[in-house]
Amino acid sequence: MQSSVKFGGFLRGIAFGASALFAAAALPATAQDGTAQEGAGQTVITAARYLDVQSGKMVEHPAIFVGADGRIASIADARTVRWGAAVKHIDLGERTLLPGLIDMHVHLTSLAEVGGYQGLRYTDSFWTVMGVVNAKKTLDAGFTTVRNVGSADFGDVGLKQAIEGGYVQGPRIIPAGYAIGATGGHCDEGGLPPSMDHKGPSVVDSPQEARAKVRWLHKYGARVIKICATGGVFSLGDSVGAQQLSFDEMKAIADEAHMLGIKVAAHAHGDDGIKTAILAGIDTIEHCSLASDEAIKLAIAHNTWFDMDIYNDDYILATGTANGTEQESLDKEKAIGLAQRQTFQRAVKAGVHMIFGTDAGVYPHGDNGRQFAKMVEWGMTPLQAIRAATLNGAEALSMTGDVGTIAVGRYADLIAVDGDPLANIRELEDVDAVVKGGVLVKEK
Repeated sequence: MQSSVKFGGFLRGIAFGASALFAAAALPATAQDGTAQEGAGQTVITAARYLDVQSGKMVEHPAIFVGADGRIASIADARTVRWGAAVKHIDLGERTLLPGLIDMHVHLTSLAEVGGYQGLRYTDSFWTVMGVVNAKKTLDAGFTTVRNVGSADFGDVGLKQAIEGGYVQGPRIIPAGYAIGATGGHCDEGGLPPSMDHKGPSVVDSPQEARAKVRWLHKYGARVIKICATGGVFSLGDSVGAQQLSFDEMKAIADEAHMLGIKVAAHAHGDDGIKTAILAGIDTIEHCSLASDEAIKLAIAHNTWFDMDIYNDDYILATGTANGTEQESLDKEKAIGLAQRQTFQRAVKAGVHMIFGTDAGVYPHGDNGRQFAKMVEWGMTPLQAIRAATLNGAEALSMTGDVGTIAVGRYADLIAVDGDPLANIRELEDVDAVVKGGVLVKEK
């Protein structure tokens, strides 16, 4: 809700203990009479407290001033600062604020409710339209930034453009466009007869083709490259753990992407594919289901991120074939679901850099927050799980100056929950309010 605006007032520069967030340089500028200067903030957001994800501590009574650019201009003590009539006030009451959450593995133009061959019943543009719906669900769930790792027809690029243009609501999107894979692999169109064979836009069969594909994807808007290094659960006719791209192909992709200033994510369930991807210079490994201790050590040595979708096993096995999922895919999921969670536990204990990715689209969009409880169940502290979806995600995206923390200069992307997520991580399953760029986009 929005409270009435307070008039006049003064600003006393009070620091909260040793926190640099409340140092004089971080407070709103003041005139000689003590009133907040014009332009110190176009909007002010207040709540009972916010979680400083860097220190892991709560900061009480924040007043977060947001400039016209949607970034945090300053942070002050709401008990001592006042603002003028021109400043819009978003009062989130007795709630706890956190940075907007980051999901590093989504498919906004996919639907869990339409699986297997049922997807062939819909025209191509249907999926882009559903992306608009799913983007809003994702934003309302508190995820203000996502990495979309695979979308046909550059649907995720179009969705990003529509959101940035203000035509639809959704999170900040880092799009991949098509995911790159080998002929007959997880990113190819399997399950069809030879009479319908064609080489898909994402298929490569040599390092040279792989390098050219990166350039083509980047040309049309991809800002991350997704590859399929191994087989998958929902691809028919392949082994979920079998490697499908060679080291030379993966290295060509990584080298070309890094030269262009973008990063690479590798879908990889099997151990050989995981290790090859790490050695080839891939930045994040998705799924990581069957990673060995050797692969875990390699990831630590190369500072490679693991991105493990350990919630969606519950949904996949619970729905079975009801939504069109093939029995072959269910059998694969049964074979690796528990193993993936056990790998997650070993990786966390070993100290692998972890990010938060859910594979939304394999389960219903908007339920992204349900993964937090699974991450805690399988070895993380609540703070570690929250950092995976804030600080770590921002670092893996090279966006630490933009998102991931509540701090001066970052976008005013915030969520609010009623309770304390450090005491009950399930608070993040149903957020009460969402602010993106200083604009309240959802409040219960």
